[in-house]
Amino acid sequence: MRRILLLVSHTIVLAIGFALGVYFLPILTAPKGPDQAVLEAEAQGATYSAEFTRDLKGSDFLHWGEGTVSVSPKQIVHMGKLAPGPDYKLYLVPEFVEDEASFEAVKARSVQVGDVKTFDGLILEVPEGVDIEAYDTVLIWCEAFGEFITAAKYR
Repeated sequence: MRRILLLVSHTIVLAIGFALGVYFLPILTAPKGPDQAVLEAEAQGATYSAEFTRDLKGSDFLHWGEGTVSVSPKQIVHMGKLAPGPDYKLYLVPEFVEDEASFEAVKARSVQVGDVKTFDGLILEVPEGVDIEAYDTVLIWCEAFGEFITAAKYR
């Protein structure tokens, strides 16, 4: 009986350690985000602006974003914070969604702009040939776990 209890307790501790590693590794290895002055300068010429908020249906205490997101034909700038996590992607979405199921329904019609590697502000170039006018929402998605992080309707 003692061996079974030791096996179970060690398995639980190993699982908790693995989960904490998956959560904290992106925080520990994330590059520093762009300087606030750089973010503000890059956001100046934006065509659209919107707000990421924590109070969306699909957001929770581990999956959230806040701050201003600026969209122009050439780049997307986020000034704010994102909950840290692995494998984040920024998408342009044709309609506002605020949870996993809603995004999964429109993901095929959405375009992936790029990888989100910083959690305290970012600048991403819009890929060649992507028309921001064909979309109205910016969304952050955790590709590895299929988790909605945040979204903002910019037009």
